[in-house]
Amino acid sequence: MVFKIQMKRFTAGLFTIAMSSLLVVACSANKSTDSEIYDPLENVNRTTLKVNEAIDKAVLEPVAKGYRFVTPQAGRTLISNFLRNLNSPTVIGNELLQGDLEGAGNATARVIINTLAGFGGILDLAAEGGIEHQPEDFGQTLATWGVGDGMYVVLPLFGPSTLRDASGRLVDRYTDPLRMYLSNIDEDELRYARIGSEIISQREGLLEVINDLRRNSFDYYAAIRSAYYQNRQSLINDSNGSATIPSYDEF
Repeated sequence: MVFKIQMKRFTAGLFTIAMSSLLVVACSANKSTDSEIYDPLENVNRTTLKVNEAIDKAVLEPVAKGYRFVTPQAGRTLISNFLRNLNSPTVIGNELLQGDLEGAGNATARVIINTLAGFGGILDLAAEGGIEHQPEDFGQTLATWGVGDGMYVVLPLFGPSTLRDASGRLVDRYTDPLRMYLSNIDEDELRYARIGSEIISQREGLLEVINDLRRNSFDYYAAIRSAYYQNRQSLINDSNGSATIPSYDEF
């Protein structure tokens, strides 16, 4: 019975992924440049951003501030390291799909070193040894395959994205080995705890960035949109871009 349920979930996941991929390919011709961002849903996106902002100010921002208040910087770093280590299989898989064998090797070395010698990943000993973390996701993989951004969208709760990156997030979600394992053993509480921890950790790290954008942007929506594109482009090019925007990616 459990096996049948899991097969149904897996089949549904594959169907969703397939449909998302078709949507991405259909919109791949809509490639954005630095001077023009394809945003045909701007009015809807602006409304969604206002809703997200209301939720953020009412819930996420206060929780993130409370987390910072009760958890010292050293503790927050350990938690961030641990959560990032859990995401290593997704990084390795996308490195391989991109044909980056060196990157896949580095990511594999990182997870082995940090898991075995770094107490399950709370210590980033690999970075201290010169093997730096390189974030990779399926949205970046699609970009390396030549798939265009598609239209810009502001997703409810998830924040700024593009059609390509939203589809990539969906693929990463359904193919995450830890998610599948926890679902298979009916430990949804642990899965939700992981999601919540990632959201709070990410939001805490963006407290100053978001407040600065809110205070200093003539058009907050346009500033978020521009920063998102700059940040994603830097990740696609495997460079260390400085543009950082709110993004709650790990659902």
